[in-house]
Amino acid sequence: AASATSRFDVELIVFLAIILHKAPAAFGLVSFLISDGVDRKRIRRHLLIFSLAAPLMAIFTFVLLKSGIRDAYSVDSTGIAMLFSAGTFLFVATVHVLPEVQSHYDDKQFSPMELLILIIGCCFPIVLSMGHKH
Repeated sequence: AASATSRFDVELIVFLAIILHKAPAAFGLVSFLISDGVDRKRIRRHLLIFSLAAPLMAIFTFVLLKSGIRDAYSVDSTGIAMLFSAGTFLFVATVHVLPEVQSHYDDKQFSPMELLILIIGCCFPIVLSMGHKH
C-alpha cells in the first residue's frame, strides 16, 4: 500500500516499521521454541528463516508492485497484496490465537455474549469502511 503512494519517505517508514517489529516477534518465537524444548541448532535455523522472511518479501512485493505488473492486469495489484495480507492475519487469528484463548477456559465453550462480541469485532472493519470511496 505504501508503494502505491509514490512517496519514498512513506515507503521507507513502512519498510522500517516492518523490520523493527520483527525484533519483539523474534524474541517471542525463540522464547516459545525454548520452552517447547527445541534444540538450539533448530532454533537458530527457524530464527534465520523468520528474520529473513519479512525484509525479503517486503523487497519482493515492492519490486513486483513497481515493475508495472499492475498495467498487465485489470485488477489493482496493491489491493490484491492488501487482501492477501488481511487474509494472513485472519488465518493467524483463527488458527493460532483463538485456540489459545479457548484453552484458558478449561474446556468450556465461549458464552453466547463472548461469541457475539467476537462476531461483532470481526464485522467491525466492514462497518468502518462504509461510506469510504477508496
